[in-house]
Order: sequence, then C-alpha cells, then structure tokens
Amino acid sequence: MRHVIALDVGGTGMKAALVGADGELLHQARRATGRERGPDAVVETILGFAAELRAYGEEHLGEPAAAAGVAVPGIVDAAHGIAVYSANLGWRDVPLRRLLGDRLGGVPVALGHDVRTGGLAEGRIGAGQGADRFLFVPLGTGIAGAIGIDGGVEEGAHGFAGEIGHIVVRPGGTPCPCGQHGCLERYASAAAVSQAWADATGDPEADAADCAKAVESGDATAGAVWQDAVDALADGLVTALTLLDPRTLIIGGGLAEAGETLFTPLRAAVERRVTFQKLPSVVPAALGDTAGCLGAGLLAWDLLTPTNPSEVTA
Repeated sequence: MRHVIALDVGGTGMKAALVGADGELLHQARRATGRERGPDAVVETILGFAAELRAYGEEHLGEPAAAAGVAVPGIVDAAHGIAVYSANLGWRDVPLRRLLGDRLGGVPVALGHDVRTGGLAEGRIGAGQGADRFLFVPLGTGIAGAIGIDGGVEEGAHGFAGEIGHIVVRPGGTPCPCGQHGCLERYASAAAVSQAWADATGDPEADAADCAKAVESGDATAGAVWQDAVDALADGLVTALTLLDPRTLIIGGGLAEAGETLFTPLRAAVERRVTFQKLPSVVPAALGDTAGCLGAGLLAWDLLTPTNPSEVTA
C-alpha cells in the first residue's frame, strides 16, 4: 500500500506515523528525543527512527514509504531542508532533508517548522477546513502562529512568518528573551499564565490549568489573572487580523484546553477591539497533539501530489 512517513520532532519526544493517501494513519509510534545526549545523538535518533518506519512499511504494507515529511522546532530553512537552530535540541545548521533522504533510500523529503506544519493540518483537515485564509495560534510555553493561505502555510521571506508571540502588546513591559519588552507570549502563553497564577497564590506549583479551574469556581483573583491574559491575547490577535484578514482564527495549545473558559471572554474581547475589520470565527483547534504529525504527512504527500502547495516544495 502506498504511504509516506510523517515525523513530528519535539523537545522531549517524537511522534511518527505511516500515512496513506487518504490520510489514514496506517501505523503510529513514539520515541524519546533524547536531547540530554546532545544534538548529534538527536539527529541520529531521528534518522534511526525514520529507518525503522521505512522497514515497517516494507514488511507490513508491502513497499517502502514513497516520501517523508518531518516537522522540527526552532528556526527552519524549509526551502533548503536545513534545521537552522533549535535552543531545545541544541543543533545548528543540520541538513536534515538530505540526511533523511540518504537514510531512506533517496525518497523525497519535506522539512517544516513544527507550528506551521501543525497549522497546515488544522487548516486542511482540522478546525480550519474549508477556510481559504486562517491563522493558527497555539498557546503553549510560548506563542507562535501559522498563516494559512489557499491550502498552504506562508513561510515568509526568511522563515519567520507568523511569530505573533513577539508582537509587543505592552510597550515597556516584561522583558522577553528575544530582546524586546512586553511581547505577547510574556502575558498570554500557558507559561505566562502559570507564572502569574503562581505569583498570585504564592504556590510555585500552581499552573494555568489550576487558574482556569479557579476561574470556573468564581475566584476573583483568578478571574483578574485570566482576564489580563485574555486582554493581552486579544490585543495581539486584533493586530494580526488587521494585517492578515483571516476568515478563521484557530486557537490551540495547552491554554485552549480550558474550553469556553477561554473562548467566551476571548471572543468578546476581540469583538470589543475591532472597528472596521471583519470579525473572523474564533474556534478551538481540532487535532490536538497529532497536528504536527498529520501536517508532516501532508507535507510528504504534497511532494508526490503537488496540487495543494504548502510551505515546502520538492
């Protein structure tokens, strides 16, 4: 059965699948990234995992994978297939597309940025399905974004498109590791809400999920912490929608797991801020932590059937 390899590489773990032409997940597997062993070992783990997946396909599906797609964190030069830099994984300038192609017998390989790859999946087969323009924003340790246009995801001239987490929403505010002050992700990421709630309660173990539960129970302090984050997020999103005019805003990541505790005040806050702009649908992501792997599969299939161009071409 014809299939492709899909790999989603994270800071601590990797998710992988063999994906059929209709999007069916024919086989799934997980593996620790092993970043504590250093960047060279991480690269070898990725290559070895991909080779195992190829062998599984040969044995159980009757043929090796026809292509592969891999999503990685950090700075990615998708056009040249290079993983430029990742603070989490410690690598620099890894020619991952070439290395994987060599290990997999010369099949075509697509390399993508993890958030943009997840956004590709959400846009095509998830919450943004049918929308010609969307913005996918996962709220996790940080905040990033994927700009969806006509079935693909915009990479930008230098690979930095969608970095909404570094829009300044509070000028002169909290310092950000990027060098600016007042960046969106310092106020509205899951990590930022966790820190704010821990500070408010004096409990260093308190996190964003605890804050959401306290909001639901009517805790006024939690409500204030939560609303500060929602207001900052709405400020950033309205800046983005003013520039991009998306039909759909897809919000994912850990903070979105709060459901309507997040989405009800967020929709209201966005609506209060728009003037001439068209109000997009604000919806939760649909694919959860499978989005990156599914998106990597789409990247791979695009190499074989390039009728739906994404951020990577062969």
